Amino acid sequence: MYWFRSSWVLLCLIATNGWAEKPNILMIAIDDQNDWIGFMDGHPNAKTPRIDALAASGTAFVNAHCQSPLCNPSRTSLMTSQRPCSTGIYGLKPWFRDVPELAELESLPQYFRRHGYKTYSTGKIYHGGYGQRGKAEWDVVGEPASGKPFPPAKLVETPSQNRLVDWGCFPHRDEDKGDYKVASWAERALDEMPDDEPFFLACGFFLPHVPCYATQKWFDMHPVESTSLPLILRDDRRDTPRFSWYMHWDLPEPRLEFLEDADEWMNLVRSYLACGSFMDSQVGRVLDALKRNGLADNTIVVLWSDHGWHIGEKEITGKNSLWVDSTRVPLVFAGPGIESGQVCSQPAELLDVYPTLVSLAGLPEKDNLEGISLMPQIQDPTTVRQRPAITTHNQGNHAVRTSRWRYITYADGSEELYDTENDPNEWTNLASDASHRATMDGLKQFLPKKDVPPAPGSEARILTYDDGVVNWEGKDVAPGASVPGISR
Repeated sequence: MYWFRSSWVLLCLIATNGWAEKPNILMIAIDDQNDWIGFMDGHPNAKTPRIDALAASGTAFVNAHCQSPLCNPSRTSLMTSQRPCSTGIYGLKPWFRDVPELAELESLPQYFRRHGYKTYSTGKIYHGGYGQRGKAEWDVVGEPASGKPFPPAKLVETPSQNRLVDWGCFPHRDEDKGDYKVASWAERALDEMPDDEPFFLACGFFLPHVPCYATQKWFDMHPVESTSLPLILRDDRRDTPRFSWYMHWDLPEPRLEFLEDADEWMNLVRSYLACGSFMDSQVGRVLDALKRNGLADNTIVVLWSDHGWHIGEKEITGKNSLWVDSTRVPLVFAGPGIESGQVCSQPAELLDVYPTLVSLAGLPEKDNLEGISLMPQIQDPTTVRQRPAITTHNQGNHAVRTSRWRYITYADGSEELYDTENDPNEWTNLASDASHRATMDGLKQFLPKKDVPPAPGSEARILTYDDGVVNWEGKDVAPGASVPGISR
């Protein structure tokens, strides 16, 4: 009789969309990871076998783009499904919960918790505090992420003394790295996961964010003699508007000029690739834990990065641009109900992660999300998406990316247009060609209708343009001022 009653309760739970029917969610976030991932073909020497295998097991979105080329606004946008130009979160500050009109936004984990999920977080999911920000968003918060350990002194004397802007190899152990500890915590959480409720586990890795430190093992996978420098066009900025320089006007990340003069370009390339390979191995550890605990068959896995990273392209390093090297990111969905081996080249946005996970979990549709579910493309990757991907960096600056075109408009009205089918490196700006005016006007129709100024308390990498005056981080930029870090 007890067995019968228990079985009846279980069947009732399933019939009413109870816990037994809900898939688990494993969300893997990577910091500053550009398209130097094997399945994305961003660099010929990228070695990321575990992420590549995950992509092959589900749907890989190879034309996915961030909403902002900067950590805080990108992560805020993904976790709330609100555009930066809707919230005013453009810089590294403020934390969106400190803005009164944003304080009550229901984030992705909060929505899942309201629908019966127990939520776990480890590492960097939101920006700030090495992943410890937003503790109230989760039921259980684990290991923070960091770039530690550090060498006794910087390995590379860059123009900036910022300790994070560094790269290379020095004696230390993988086991002491923040990302190793994050993966270990996620492994333990999966080993001990209760089986009476669905879980939402977010695991955020810090690398390949600077400092790009890796142990010798990972550098050996990328020897100098077989590692390629990024393909660039000399004087690539000759046909880009001056306003494009204001997007990353004065930053600690060095320019290509420094990398070449200091003979550090190859070292940075190898360091970034090595850190990516190490990070990939940590992703693999988490996926192995999911499988050995018998959880893989009922867990949706989503993997993403918050934005890309230049390593010499367009004469810069770092992010903070509206070109492909800053905006293109890995985005993969895998798990129950997702066919393996699918590749989708339709534009996708990180903004779409929230509604897509809601759809995959079979939860009620969430109102007021600005992203749209990618379920049509997961069900059929050839399904045409009716709107492009849009990236915003400070008020008035937007990139519109379709399957073929990238259109950029800046706050001063200057423009860029790239035919990415014939010019995947975005070397030739077609905006001055009158024959493309109709194309640009068509793409302009997709620009966000809401474009608010920076939220109160905004700091760090904030650019404004008022009455013809450019202001970078609180200081006006004189017309014709020399570009910092460029002497030739």
